Amino acid sequence: MAKRQDVQAFVIGAPVAHSRSPVVHGYWLRRYKIGGSYSKMQVNPSELAGFISDLRVSGWAGGNVTIPHKETILPLLDRISETAQRIGAVNTIWVEDDHLVGDNTDGFGFTANLDAGAPGWRDEGGQHALVLGAGGAARAVVDELARHGFCLTIANRTEKRACDLADDLAPGAAICSLEDVPLAGADMVVNTTSLGMHGEEFPFDMSDLSAETLVTDIVYTPLETPLLAAAGKQGCHTVDGLGMLLHQARPGFERWFGVAPEVTKELRAEIIADLETGA
Repeated sequence: MAKRQDVQAFVIGAPVAHSRSPVVHGYWLRRYKIGGSYSKMQVNPSELAGFISDLRVSGWAGGNVTIPHKETILPLLDRISETAQRIGAVNTIWVEDDHLVGDNTDGFGFTANLDAGAPGWRDEGGQHALVLGAGGAARAVVDELARHGFCLTIANRTEKRACDLADDLAPGAAICSLEDVPLAGADMVVNTTSLGMHGEEFPFDMSDLSAETLVTDIVYTPLETPLLAAAGKQGCHTVDGLGMLLHQARPGFERWFGVAPEVTKELRAEIIADLETGA
């Protein structure tokens, strides 16, 4: 795919002011000397259908989709990837031959982050993963882990939602409540909930974790969540959630601008600096 200049892309949501996507894509636009743009756009739910309808003639190459549009956008698109169909949500769209195409790159971002932070994590078959949460992000994580042959336990406050997730993407997965999390025996623990985002202690006895357990948290503010801090004290290998944010952005940038971007130490440092300023 050839580099494309003067291309416009976006992130839409309501609210959208908190999005770090413009910082990520802005870094890549500068690094690869592309004269394009990537903008935040507040699109309220009542405006979504009109916005999507106008995309074919507006000159936009595509963009990212965040809350609350990830699910409601599906029937407005012409084509949806198999991944997005399985997960039931779209976070990346692009224009292709006058058709609007949607994909979900959260699972790609999750696995690419583990590839970078814990090489070899997927090499052994039959491993057991404990996933905390059953929301939209959990669907992408469970989809990837199930496809990689992991045996799964899904823990959620509402067990019915965890059961529905298992039925859709991981038949045979064990289900439990967040009050009864089986940490012992887990080869991997993944937090997809907001627990720890506000600095509260994790409500589990982390002493049951083995030092061989890989622990990752998709929360990246704070960068070291209470779960990761507690797991580190147990000697576990930990991977923070910032890399998932950065890697999930790669497929969209390549679609819009024609360059396969890299996640570098410099990009990570730029995002961390932006998070620290609270901008």
